[in-house]
Amino acid sequence: MLFVWSYWKTIFTLPMNPSKEFHLSYSDKESLEREPRGESQQEVLRRAAKDLPIYTRTMSGAIRYCDRCQLVKPDRCHHCSVCDKCILKMDHHCPWVNNCVGFSNYKFFLLFLAYSLLYCIFIAATDLQYFIKFWTNGLPDTQAKFHIMFLFFAAAMFSVSLSSLFGYHCWLVSKNKSTLEVFRAPIFRHRTDKNGFSLGFSKNLRQVFGDEKKYWLLPVFSSLGDGCSFPTCLVNQDPEQASTPGGLNSTSKSENHLFPAKPLRDSQSHLLTDTQSWSEISAKAEKGKVGMSNPALTMENET
Repeated sequence: MLFVWSYWKTIFTLPMNPSKEFHLSYSDKESLEREPRGESQQEVLRRAAKDLPIYTRTMSGAIRYCDRCQLVKPDRCHHCSVCDKCILKMDHHCPWVNNCVGFSNYKFFLLFLAYSLLYCIFIAATDLQYFIKFWTNGLPDTQAKFHIMFLFFAAAMFSVSLSSLFGYHCWLVSKNKSTLEVFRAPIFRHRTDKNGFSLGFSKNLRQVFGDEKKYWLLPVFSSLGDGCSFPTCLVNQDPEQASTPGGLNSTSKSENHLFPAKPLRDSQSHLLTDTQSWSEISAKAEKGKVGMSNPALTMENET
């Protein structure tokens, strides 16, 4: 029942698209069309995105913009060439479920893999004794002998493939990454950081499965956030090293602290560390003891 339920939710849950705040206004679209490509267009996009929680950039440092959807891309959002629209926190387009796997159904996809794996292992384990009898001539000479052999091979092969895929996505959850972000590391305003969204194993897990453990094994939506903005980490560099103009120190010695990309809502206050509050970190930042990285990830248009 859980296997079928998860599979159904993975297939029929529509991927979430950016909200209307990220779409350009009519005047901005006209301005963008009039301006030649380059810095002039970037100025229009910067003006349109100034009040949006956008911290990611393209590889060239430009505002991430989708020409087909005509919107400023939220962090971790990418355009799916199969669905032909921008998907929030897109992981990949899965042909097995004929749907895009992203923020709205990533938890369902993980549960689908988990219950599929358990189902195949159960079938292989219960069929094993008859499979052994098949090779030792312990079964009656009927057509069912071949059914038993085929069933065991199918269950065993699917178990192997599903275990590798499920293990890979468990690793992604533990690092708070998507498949696309593994192949192209996130780009912040000042630099690239492949672990920019990692908040530690426990908090990374809650980003996907939510705070209430009673919902973790059920295919009901419980992921944290709205899919448009995500908490990230602050890098506290060695204060004895010279600081760069961007407020980041040049040393490679760093200590990570959990810190949001923007002030957290009350419902997300648990994403701060136990030992540091927002006000404490802000006070240190004003004194120049802590450099805040402008969090965000980016990718080029996936069309």
